[in-house]
Amino acid sequence: MIADTYNIIARPAEGLYKEKGSKFISLAFSVNNEDEAKDAIAEIRKKYYDARHHCFAYMIGPDKSCFRSSDDGEPSGTAGKPILNQILSKDITNVCVVVIRYFGGIKLGVSGLINAYKTATRDALEQAGAIQKTVNNIYSLEFPYPLMNEVMRVMKEEQLEQMNPKFEMDCYLEFSTRRNESERVIEKISKIFGVKITFVNTV
Repeated sequence: MIADTYNIIARPAEGLYKEKGSKFISLAFSVNNEDEAKDAIAEIRKKYYDARHHCFAYMIGPDKSCFRSSDDGEPSGTAGKPILNQILSKDITNVCVVVIRYFGGIKLGVSGLINAYKTATRDALEQAGAIQKTVNNIYSLEFPYPLMNEVMRVMKEEQLEQMNPKFEMDCYLEFSTRRNESERVIEKISKIFGVKITFVNTV
């Protein structure tokens, strides 16, 4: 059985780490796709235009298949990777973390930078918290009006979320079910003769 749950942050959050005059401000927020992440990072660069570095990492998708990190001028592997590793260690997705550095005049060295970006990120993610979501399949149903009661009985028994209903002589509705429950639910609905079932998408 494929895992059909994933974790996202519960709320946007801010973290802070200071070391030898340098200040690291971390911002954690939800994103649903790469465009959202890129737009948000661009806005943060504008807002904190006077900072030395704007390092970031993001992870997107229930399967965590889309991710990216950036050192933004810091020595390779000292900023983006530690940020991404904290996201991985918290087992969350659909999240972006940007860490803004104001340079304090004293170099921290490779280990000092890694620790700073890691600690600032962890602070933001701990304050953001996490909530569990399920991977759901969306299906559409088409059926004649006389089958309404039978269809609604299954909807109620399975506690399925209904969307976009159109109840006329020819009826239409969409419903959402957990991915791992889909096969059993579809089999149950298929027993109602005259119902057309179509897969719409996975969310």
